[in-house]
Amino acid sequence: MRIFVAGATGVIGRRLIPLLIDAGSEVTAVARTAEKGSHLKKQGANPVTVNLFEPREVNDAVAGHNTVINVATHIPSGLRALMPGAFTENIRIRREASKNLANAAIAARAQRFVQESFAPAYPDCGDEWIDEDVPIMPGSYIESVREAESSAASFTRSGGAGIVLRFSNLYSPDSSLTIDMVNAVKRGIAPVFGGPDAFMSSIWADDAAAAVFAALRVPAGCYNVTDNVPMRRREVFQSLAKALGVKTPRIPPRWLLKISGALGDTLGRSHRLSNARFRRASGWLPRVPSVREGWQILARELNAGALGHARA
Repeated sequence: MRIFVAGATGVIGRRLIPLLIDAGSEVTAVARTAEKGSHLKKQGANPVTVNLFEPREVNDAVAGHNTVINVATHIPSGLRALMPGAFTENIRIRREASKNLANAAIAARAQRFVQESFAPAYPDCGDEWIDEDVPIMPGSYIESVREAESSAASFTRSGGAGIVLRFSNLYSPDSSLTIDMVNAVKRGIAPVFGGPDAFMSSIWADDAAAAVFAALRVPAGCYNVTDNVPMRRREVFQSLAKALGVKTPRIPPRWLLKISGALGDTLGRSHRLSNARFRRASGWLPRVPSVREGWQILARELNAGALGHARA
């Protein structure tokens, strides 16, 4: 199988490439720098430099591939996420790059197109479980997930299998977003919006990569990719503090939502996500069932320095 991967050097992508190579696939992977291209080559992939916003370049690069996987994102971390225009590039990736990749996959007569999406686009459902039948209601800063998902749907209409993976909150020791969270908790602050009793759904990065690999055998459609046990925010940060050996952090007051705009509105929602549909379709099971176990793994890996400095 010949597989084209955009986002190959991101948190999910750099875990996904070895899974694809070990399965015997011929992998073409997008690299934005020579250093990243060299790393992809060592993993066994064929690195290419492609401007994902240029349809002709994308068409040429994708030609001849059976499957296209798009896990490319550009998520700002820390206080940068609150700055005007912080999500401009990420919006453009989901809006333009996803469309270009789907169209190129159609032109290449590929059989499968896998598109990342963002589960916090669901509305606040309180204590109710959220499955894929709940209509998404993205805030303005992630409105482009509609277009990314629409690109996958257009691929399905062309006769292929378009797969949308709605990832919950991703965490890992090599994610800058996770490291920002860890540092905030060490300072005594839980970097979240919304109330302490709201549910928060998460996914360990290795499990997210395994889910993308498993998506190569599921029917067309949308799937939640999340762990088995969503937890209330209070429990999430109590367990993180315990893993780090620090005091339980203070959750910011609710009024912060009013000054944080669409970002706070979205991330302050209660999301008790179900992964049942994807488990049934693929046989995938998360190795890390909840953040309670995941934080312990995270703390051990950070202490060991196993993965070096965090990368976005």
